[in-house]
Amino acid sequence: MSPQVAGLLQLIALIAALALAYRPLGDYMARVYSSEKNYRPEKWIYKAIGANPAAEMRWPAYLRGVLAFSAVSVLFLYLMQRVQGSLPGSLGFSSIDPDQAFNTAASFVANTNWQSYYGEQAMGHVVQTGGLAVQNFLSAAVGMAVAVALVRGFSRSRTGELGNFWADLVRGTVRILVPISVIGAIVLVAAGAIQNFSGIHQVGQFMGGTQEWNGGAVASQEAIKELGTNGGGYFNANSAHPFENPNPLSNLFEIFLILLIPFALTRTFGRMVGSLKQGYAILGAMAVIWVGFTALMMWTEFAHRGPAFEIAGGAMEGKETRFGIAGSSIFAVATTLTSTGAVNSFHSSYTGFGGGITMLGMQLGEIAPGGVGSGLYGMLIMAIIAVFIAGLMVGRTPEYLGKKIGTRQIKFAACYILVTPALVLGFTAVAMALPTPADSMTNSGAHGFSEILYAYTSGANNNGSAFAGLNADTQWFNTTIGIAMLLGRFLPMVFVLALAGSLAEQKPVPETAGTLRTDKPLYSGLLVGTILIITGLTYFPALALGPLAEGLAS
Repeated sequence: MSPQVAGLLQLIALIAALALAYRPLGDYMARVYSSEKNYRPEKWIYKAIGANPAAEMRWPAYLRGVLAFSAVSVLFLYLMQRVQGSLPGSLGFSSIDPDQAFNTAASFVANTNWQSYYGEQAMGHVVQTGGLAVQNFLSAAVGMAVAVALVRGFSRSRTGELGNFWADLVRGTVRILVPISVIGAIVLVAAGAIQNFSGIHQVGQFMGGTQEWNGGAVASQEAIKELGTNGGGYFNANSAHPFENPNPLSNLFEIFLILLIPFALTRTFGRMVGSLKQGYAILGAMAVIWVGFTALMMWTEFAHRGPAFEIAGGAMEGKETRFGIAGSSIFAVATTLTSTGAVNSFHSSYTGFGGGITMLGMQLGEIAPGGVGSGLYGMLIMAIIAVFIAGLMVGRTPEYLGKKIGTRQIKFAACYILVTPALVLGFTAVAMALPTPADSMTNSGAHGFSEILYAYTSGANNNGSAFAGLNADTQWFNTTIGIAMLLGRFLPMVFVLALAGSLAEQKPVPETAGTLRTDKPLYSGLLVGTILIITGLTYFPALALGPLAEGLAS
């Protein structure tokens, strides 16, 4: 069987598994966020934090809950790293330096999971499991809560109430993320991933020195790392490490976990707004972009140019032989079209166009299907923009799901789509203009520019994957990428929740013969075109200086 056919079969199996899980999981999540019943463990949590889950919140109160909880989480994780040397189970590792502790705390709370350190050489068991793994659950639950608040904005009328943040946070964690993660961890252990609290072991000689490995609760963290579209690995090699991702079966399962909730949330959306067809329209737009990017990546990486590629069967540099080009390409697209950031290969070693595809996937806003929660609300923002453009074309007031899209709503949507590009391009320009950041580049020219562009694209879009080749463990990059991660995560949430509140206050607009049908394939096509055009106009000049220039020169 040729590698191309094997890759196609992997893709078909993945789509089939996602299709089987789509309806039951999507409906279950809709019931979770619509339920008025509280389980006993949830009641204990509410009592401990002093929250009333039945109290409805308007968007400013909901936002205050999001920001206050996230600020406390950053502080807690920062302090845990700073005192690591005094904690049990530290494996003898010292406390983390202030700039790196800030970067890591911001990264994991922002659901970015960018890592400028070697996990197996810096973090002990307590920080890994009690700090980083906990934030993998909580940051994902925050994203889901904000997405559900926006959906309620569409489904409710003549009220500014969007639900209760604390109830959404707890239910998303307890009822969705934890149960699926437990099952996922068991599957990964069965596939060969490790799960222990072992210390450091010497395993032999390596290049004239002693090689050491430490164990850890890897399978459990790997499960929520992928399911919550987090991406932070226990080891520096991330999902290319055999302890995290042992074989092609575990590789395909991890891709399934990455895509599971973001795709299923479109069903949740359709169920909560009372029209499954609306959910299918959003799903269709997501699926077209994801399949298109995956096919383009596989074609680019399988393309043979020169005897070295011919012998290897394609561009195998930086890829694990146990996954091959197909398994690596599918993983790379899945992780950059979502906010996961996990990698099973070095994106820096991809072809020029292949590296550009990974960057473009993040620059789309990671909405196909995007991160857990963030993908859905990002796509709904783009849906509003598409409806607005269509309204301008036919000369009538745009409407979406029975709500008028006026000046106020468009201002919120425009601010949302402008925040991230401003952070990415602004920080990249400053880094390239200053002499010190450029010293961290391994390569010069177009590829070196791509290293820095990729770093800020990954940070501001809350992805967390690394292009490799860039030494990001410096005060400059730890600080600026940390700031980009926090602003790139929470500033868009401000506009999402403000938009949700403005929509919830409206009364429904009756559908007429002139109303744009947003549940049809034509609208899905318009949505895809809007996404690609807006991204292309925003990022094309920067991409032309980096991956496009490199690809055309090779």
